[in-house]
Amino acid sequence: MTHPRLFLTWLIGLFLLLPAIASAQGYRIQAGDILRVEVIEDETLNRTVLVDPRGRINFPFVGSIRAAGQTVNAVQATLTRQLTPNFAEPPSVFVALEQLAPEDLPREPEVISVYMLGEVERAGKVEMEPGTTLLQAFAEMGGFSNFAATKRVQLRRQDPKTGVETVIPLNYDAMLQGQTTNATLELRDGDVIVVPTRRLFE
Repeated sequence: MTHPRLFLTWLIGLFLLLPAIASAQGYRIQAGDILRVEVIEDETLNRTVLVDPRGRINFPFVGSIRAAGQTVNAVQATLTRQLTPNFAEPPSVFVALEQLAPEDLPREPEVISVYMLGEVERAGKVEMEPGTTLLQAFAEMGGFSNFAATKRVQLRRQDPKTGVETVIPLNYDAMLQGQTTNATLELRDGDVIVVPTRRLFE
């Protein structure tokens, strides 16, 4: 039988080694993981952050950034780069994995499938990162054909629980001019974007 004190010592040692093990093995961060972030130049920024179900973390002066699917070193580099404008010199940022997500936590897929139909250059299924916005998706599809009715685009989204489809009308021209908030709408797995053919005098 293992002595309780020896077991506790082993457990503490494993916890302390967890960040190093994760870094050495190229561990990919997952939703539900907890990260420890320290900024040497400004201790008020030191904190633990939770990777939310969308795979993102929030940090002062940076906002929301994607962490899921990234290594600890990659997140550290991103935070350093985005914090740099707030310091006279690039800050010393250290990121470590403090706690792994529970095994039974629902995972967001690493990619989502969006379907492009109609007058687009790249029709069919397009795989994108979760969190991709509509405007980013339009860039992914490679542009419109010469016959595209860009003011009558549709986003078709089906509720996976009820099967009910919602049709969201989109005006691509208005999105480009900042006249609508639809540009920042995040796509979901299974979304369908339909670009109809322009009418004769449209």
